Amino acid sequence: MKPKKILLSLSIFIAAILIVPLHAQWTPEEMMKVKTVGAVQVSPDRKRVIFTGGEAEQLTDVKSEVMSFAWSPDGKSIAFTMTEPLSEQEEKDQKAKNDARVVDENIKKAHLWIIPVHKDTQGKREAKRLTQGDFHVDGEGWDWSPDGKTIAFSNVPSPVVDDWTKADISMVDVATSEIKPLVKTAAAESQPLYSPDGQWIAYTASDVPPTWGGTAWTMIIPSSGGQPKRLASTHDEQPDLVAWSADGKWIYFTEANGTISQLGALPVDGGMPKILNQNDSLVFSVNLNSTHTTFGLSAQALDKAPEVYVTAADKWSPIQVSKVNANAPSHPLGKTEAVHYRAPDGLEIEGLLTYPVGYEKGKRYPLLLIIHGGPAGVFVQSYLASRSAYPIAAYAAQGWAVLRCNIRGSSGYGKKFRYANYKDWGGMDFKDLMAGVDYVIGTGVADPNRLGVMGWSYGGYMTSWVITQTKRFQAASIGAPVTNLTSFTGTADIPSFIPDYFGAEFWNNPAIYTKHSAMFNIKGATTPTLILHGEQDLRVPIQQGYELYNALKRQGATVKMVVYPRQPHGLREPRLVLDAGKRNIEWFKQYLSK
Repeated sequence: MKPKKILLSLSIFIAAILIVPLHAQWTPEEMMKVKTVGAVQVSPDRKRVIFTGGEAEQLTDVKSEVMSFAWSPDGKSIAFTMTEPLSEQEEKDQKAKNDARVVDENIKKAHLWIIPVHKDTQGKREAKRLTQGDFHVDGEGWDWSPDGKTIAFSNVPSPVVDDWTKADISMVDVATSEIKPLVKTAAAESQPLYSPDGQWIAYTASDVPPTWGGTAWTMIIPSSGGQPKRLASTHDEQPDLVAWSADGKWIYFTEANGTISQLGALPVDGGMPKILNQNDSLVFSVNLNSTHTTFGLSAQALDKAPEVYVTAADKWSPIQVSKVNANAPSHPLGKTEAVHYRAPDGLEIEGLLTYPVGYEKGKRYPLLLIIHGGPAGVFVQSYLASRSAYPIAAYAAQGWAVLRCNIRGSSGYGKKFRYANYKDWGGMDFKDLMAGVDYVIGTGVADPNRLGVMGWSYGGYMTSWVITQTKRFQAASIGAPVTNLTSFTGTADIPSFIPDYFGAEFWNNPAIYTKHSAMFNIKGATTPTLILHGEQDLRVPIQQGYELYNALKRQGATVKMVVYPRQPHGLREPRLVLDAGKRNIEWFKQYLSK
C-alpha cells in the first residue's frame, strides 16, 4: 500500500455517459461523455476476459464485496479478495436497528479466496477461503507464483488507513492454506511480484519509519526466503511495480516524472533504470501478458482521450486497439504548455498553462489557479476534457486561462522536492503559487484584476489559506478543505498524517497547528467563496467545510456552501460531478466577467 494513493487528493471514478447536443462547445455535460478506460485481465489461454460489471457469466455469489481478482497461471481458477461478511446475528441486529458499534472493534477484514472457473458435476462452483487470521489482505498487493502453487500477498493489521505503515509480505500455499511470513521489518512492504521462474519476489519497501511523503525502493528476495537486495533508486523514489521481464533481468514500473507518467525498467543487477516511453503520452493501468512479452496499457495525452494500446515489451511501439472514445466530442481544446518559473527562494517550479480557446496574443484573460491535492499529488499532461468537478476544457471554452502548478511537496520531482513542504504548509508552497500567478501575468496572458483560485482536499487547504493571506483573487472555490489542522487530526481517518508532516502531535506543539490553519488566520477574509463538500467524507470530514463557512458568514463575507449527499472524499455520482462543474463555472462567471 502506497501512501500517495490515499492522501488528501481528489479522485473521481465514474462510468456513466450523459447525452447532450453535439453543436455546443466544451461544457461540463459534454465532458461527462468522455469514457474512462479501466484495466481488464485476459486468461492465460487468451480466450476469456474477467472484468467487473457488464453482460457476463457470474462466477461468485457472495454476501460481501469482491475487491480484486486474478487468473491462476493454468487458467483453471480465479483468486480474489473479499471482505468478511456480516454474521447472521449482525444481519439481524442491523435489520432491527440494534447496530451500535464500538470504534476500532470488529473491523471487517479482506482475505484471499479461490474459485474454479468450470462447474463441478453438480453444476456448482465452490469458493474456498485461502487465508485465515487477524490481518487484512491488501487488495492491490498479491501475486500468483508461476506454478500456481502459492500466492504472495501484502498484509496489514486492518483496513484502517493509518495501518499502511505496518504492511508486511507473506505467502499462502494454495493447496493447504498454510501461511508463511516472507518479509517483516519496520518498513512498509507491498506490491509483491514473482519472477517468471518463481525463484524471486520483487516488492517495494518504504523508508524507516514510514512517512506520508511516500518514499519507496524496489527490493528483491528469494521466494524461499533470505536476505533482500535493494535495487537502484528510481527518479521519484515512488515506483509502482508492473511485472518482471521474460528473462528475469528487469522489473517494469510506472512513475511520475514531472508532468509525465513513465514506464521504466529497473535492472535486477543493481544498474540504473531506463525509460521505455520517451514521449509526452501518459501511460496508466499497465499489464504484462502471461508470457511477459506484450504490454497492455491505457494511454492519453493533452489532446487525446484515453484508449487501450498494446506494445511489445522489448520494443516500445504502442498500437491502439480500442475506440471507446471515438465518438467523444471534438471541440477545440485550449492549447496547454509546460511552463517553468522561479520561486522567491530560487527553486524551479513547473506548471501547466492552458490558454483560452481562440487565444489572441496581447489580450489579457481571466486566470484560474487550480491547486492539486496530496500534498504529494501532481498535475500531469492528461486529457484536457476528462470529466471533473474542475472541467478545464470548459474553462478554456469560457475564455479563461488555467494555471496548474506543481509546487514543492508534489510528486514527480524527486524525494527532496516532495518533502520540501514538511512543517511548512502555507509557507513556501503558498509563495510558489503566487510566483506562478505573477509569472502568467508577466507573460501578458492573465489579467491581474480577474483572478480565481480553487482546489480540492490539500488543494482546498491551500485555497482556504490563500483567502486568508491575500485579497488579490476575485473569487475562490474550495473543495473538501482541511481548514483546522487540530480538529482535522482528531476526526479524519488518517490521524497520523498531520503529525508526520508537522513533526509533532497537536498536544505537544499546538502553536504549529494554529499557525498553519486557515481557521486561526481567517479574520478579515473577504474573497467571495464557494465551498463544496461530500457529506460522507471520512478523509476530510465535512465539519472542516462548515468551520470555514460559518467563520466567513459570521464576518459578513460572501460565501455559499454546497453539500453533496452520499459522497465520500471525491464526488462519485455523475449528476453530482456535473453539478459541481456547472456551479464552478457559474461562480467564476459572476466574479470574473467584469
